[in-house]
Amino acid sequence: MNFGQRLKELRTQKNMTKMELSEIADVHHVQIGRYENKGAMPSADVLAKLANALSVTTEYLLNGTKEDLANQTLEDKELLNQFKSIEKFSIERKKIIKELIDAFILKTNLQKQLSI
Repeated sequence: MNFGQRLKELRTQKNMTKMELSEIADVHHVQIGRYENKGAMPSADVLAKLANALSVTTEYLLNGTKEDLANQTLEDKELLNQFKSIEKFSIERKKIIKELIDAFILKTNLQKQLSI
């Protein structure tokens, strides 16, 4: 996926029109269309405005890294930081944590079913 495709995807995910994004980022709506469809690239300051308006990093808009995608999709930043710390653990410790999470999810789902 290229810059224009990521920009359009993020904008539509946030249910924004080109006009709405242009107002928030202080960029003409025609220029938004050029970025999305014509392969035009914004200046560094405009890139930063677009990223801020879409609540992502400039790195994600430009390159679409996995880490930035996680930052974009996971709203609980504390939880995201915990997951990043866990990634550094040994395979055995990761397995234990995954089992604990699975058990907690299962317990929560069972409790929901019992209360219905």
